[in-house]
Amino acid sequence: MSPIETSDANRWPRQIKYIVGNEACERFSYYGMTGILAGYVSGQLVAGGLGKSADYATTIIALFKSFNYFTPLLGAWLSDKLIGRYKTILWVSLFYCAGHGLLACSDLFGAQGKLNCLFAGLTLIALGSGGIKPCVSAFMGEQFRPDQSHLMQKAYGAFYVAINFGSFFSFLVVPWVKDHHGYSAAFAVPGILMAIATYIFWRGKKYYIFVPTNRELKHTGFFKVFFTALFAKREAGQKFWDAARARFTENEVAAARSVMPIIFVFATIPMFWALYDQGNSTWVLQGLKMSSVTILGLKVGAEQMQSLNPLLIMVFVPVFTLWIYPRMGRLAAPLKRMSYGLFLAAGSFVIVALIQQRIEAGAHLSILWQTWPWVVITAAEILVSTTGLEFAFREAAPEMKSLIMSFWLLTVSVGDLFVALLTVFLPHGGADAEDASVSTGRFMLYAALMFGVAIIFSLIAAFYQYRDKAAAEGK
Repeated sequence: MSPIETSDANRWPRQIKYIVGNEACERFSYYGMTGILAGYVSGQLVAGGLGKSADYATTIIALFKSFNYFTPLLGAWLSDKLIGRYKTILWVSLFYCAGHGLLACSDLFGAQGKLNCLFAGLTLIALGSGGIKPCVSAFMGEQFRPDQSHLMQKAYGAFYVAINFGSFFSFLVVPWVKDHHGYSAAFAVPGILMAIATYIFWRGKKYYIFVPTNRELKHTGFFKVFFTALFAKREAGQKFWDAARARFTENEVAAARSVMPIIFVFATIPMFWALYDQGNSTWVLQGLKMSSVTILGLKVGAEQMQSLNPLLIMVFVPVFTLWIYPRMGRLAAPLKRMSYGLFLAAGSFVIVALIQQRIEAGAHLSILWQTWPWVVITAAEILVSTTGLEFAFREAAPEMKSLIMSFWLLTVSVGDLFVALLTVFLPHGGADAEDASVSTGRFMLYAALMFGVAIIFSLIAAFYQYRDKAAAEGK
């Protein structure tokens, strides 16, 4: 009996637990590594770090994350055109494990060897993590029958809780291992969890629903249709997509055409990620100048403070999905939710800037002051990120789902690249020239840019025509 036959309309397919379990362990590995990365790059050599500046650490982390969210294009191509989502997830996970292994070997080498391990390890992790990103959430969505579509909002909520369950413990465990056993051991722990993630995913194979690739379906990809329409010679009165209809079927053109409005929406999202991803870089570097506290016998410093984000996610997601959204009606339409989140993101950086202003004035602040921006940016994340995943899957044509997911993840890449470029090209003078990325002025600049983008996005949301009419009603 197939998975389709054994599941009913009001119950999640049994294979979902393997996908969610894989995601929890994979996110532990990713966030466990990134959680200590800023401290590793900027830490003193005698303490096992690389001894680089705050701006160097910010740039390296931003470039890594940018590449990490660019590689989903490769993952989407592999899954859609060649080997399918299951094989893509399984095989590129091995690159992921190898990257963690290189970081774990860093203590075996001198300063230059550590730097080489860092670059090689981050490259492999970016290929692995990025390669599976457009596939996992789409693969999970494919496990639901049409009559189970009403379960997706809650399923993606649970998916996001799993992400944050894994990251929460990683922000507590990995820094503790680093403090007691050094960076190599701390980098080894995420590698072990990534190996477990790969095994869990493989264990669910006999229950999965496998959707044929575009190659098997003989379906033409988006880029071929788009570039045909772009460069074709059009006759008078012909519209953009008309030129492609001479070579491709109406279904192929319609699928490609469905991508464009979504890309237009996504074009404003990079600024959100430019702000959000600094939680692992500039916010940590700011926190290193603040006083740690002890809560229930556990030291809470800059690196551990990152655990507040996934903890709040696990609390907020059920509150938003089960209580707030159902009471909002049409105001809970995906793009409206995302608009609210963008404004909140701007507010979080205003708070961070005010904290930094006090630090620069000589105040000795407790790390707990960072609680407030973390609460605000977490609410923004739920409204933007979880909603974006849902929006991308529901609005994409079936043949374009991995591609759309990769475009969504590409917005993260562009946002992080923007941070790297801004850090490189906008240093300020003075004794702290190499620490410009952690300054009141820089934080306020990001807040102002985000506020402007939020206004533009709100206008786009007001005119967007949903393919999924239920989504337009906030359902």
